[in-house]
Amino acid sequence: MKNTFVHKKALLGKHITIGNNTTIEDDVIIGDNTQIGNNVTILNGTRIGKNCQIHSNVILGGLPQDLKYKNEYTILEIGHNNIIREFVTINRGTASKYKTSIGSSNLIMSNAHIGHDCVVGDNCVIGFSVGLAGEVQVGDWVNISGLTAVHQFSVIGEHSMISGLSRVVKDIPPYIIAAREPSQYLGLNLVGLKRRGFDSGKLQELKAIYRILFQERRNTKVALELIESRFEQTIERDRIIDFVRRSKRGMLKGFNE
Repeated sequence: MKNTFVHKKALLGKHITIGNNTTIEDDVIIGDNTQIGNNVTILNGTRIGKNCQIHSNVILGGLPQDLKYKNEYTILEIGHNNIIREFVTINRGTASKYKTSIGSSNLIMSNAHIGHDCVVGDNCVIGFSVGLAGEVQVGDWVNISGLTAVHQFSVIGEHSMISGLSRVVKDIPPYIIAAREPSQYLGLNLVGLKRRGFDSGKLQELKAIYRILFQERRNTKVALELIESRFEQTIERDRIIDFVRRSKRGMLKGFNE
């Protein structure tokens, strides 16, 4: 390993490989069997789980790009079995949440940026050159395609897909496809949902729920009351209702808005 610096206080697990010209600072924890490429920088406050692949020129745990940050102690927490490709940057948190959190089994493609205090779930795909601004929340099994920009504080629900070159300025509810600029509802994420075992009955239920939600868009309260009255209580129904009620940025547009 040429010109590689690993601080003696860094806590490294077993069977870790480290490439050339890589820097690992002192307040860093890295789990077993993690592979670290060339020219990687892992900064103070970074926690990385087991079996991760960190490719060349990645920077993890950089200072938040937020003028409110006053050098408070914060961390970046990354789970197990993640693949982080070339030139990805992930910043640590601020006093807002004190932590940026990346779950497990995610693929984060080249040149993506994940800002301070973001929360990314498990089994997500973050495409090339995707930008997540500060405090974005991404649920499990989300696929964000390349060159998409996500506005700060946006929430993206589980099992959703965002097409490439999209601009996300509103919340994206679960189970759907969003696309265009700004993002609009294009229907269910049928391919992804079928891959994960959602049967035809469940897909029809979800489609009918979203038909009501967007038809009654001018009165969300009425739409949610109709959904509650017309559909049996299920995990998926209740997740949609809860997501809409909790939304602070408002929902993305429907087909004809």
